[in-house]
Amino acid sequence: MTALGAALAAHAVVKRFGAVTALDGVSMRAASGETVALVGESGSGKTTLLRCFNALTVPDAGRVTVDDTDVAGAGADPVALRRRIGYVQQDGGLLPHWTVQRNVELVPRLRAMPDAAARAAEALDLVGLDAARFGARWPRDLSGGQRQRVAIARALAAHPDAVLLDEPFGALDAITRGELREAFTALRARLRLTTVIVTHDLSEAVALADRVVVLRGGRVEQDAAPRDLLAAPASDYVRTLLARAGVRP
Repeated sequence: MTALGAALAAHAVVKRFGAVTALDGVSMRAASGETVALVGESGSGKTTLLRCFNALTVPDAGRVTVDDTDVAGAGADPVALRRRIGYVQQDGGLLPHWTVQRNVELVPRLRAMPDAAARAAEALDLVGLDAARFGARWPRDLSGGQRQRVAIARALAAHPDAVLLDEPFGALDAITRGELREAFTALRARLRLTTVIVTHDLSEAVALADRVVVLRGGRVEQDAAPRDLLAAPASDYVRTLLARAGVRP
């Protein structure tokens, strides 16, 4: 499985929910094949920004583009967009009344791909789950880590242009979290996907991403490669996050 990856960009994006400004003029870019981590405390705008890229959230101002095409522009098809971009929710979002195999086949079937079963088996293999062993199981019969692996497999099965991950390891125990981080790193080495991952854990972001975007109160506090973030924090806030995470140059 290979993918060329799509470039994702936010251009001066503003999003308000009533009196709350979730995003306040945010600009950032994930180049084709790059992994970008969105980091910040609760309420910083991480998930809101992530959901703009697959049009689950529509900005009040600014533009969000995939390969320079405005995802909310005239003639845009949000359903087709979501089938091009893999999405992993924090809790996995597996359908409990479907088997593992059927869950992973979801997007290939929606896209009328004739080899949906083979794509699902390939994706399960990528995340370290044998389709013959796990395909007929129900989500309730899996561990938390296994469910997240299935969710990642579902996001990969249709060979997407990009993958969005919202706190994919956040609810797991430390050992399982470490195993899935390693699996994700191996996937990055094998696939050329554009990836945007939301995390509150700065050490996780530094370990997994090519670039880290630190958000605070709906604004970008710093956007830098991990080594540059560690060597030259742009503000006291970033320094405080680094200290809390125990991350050092």
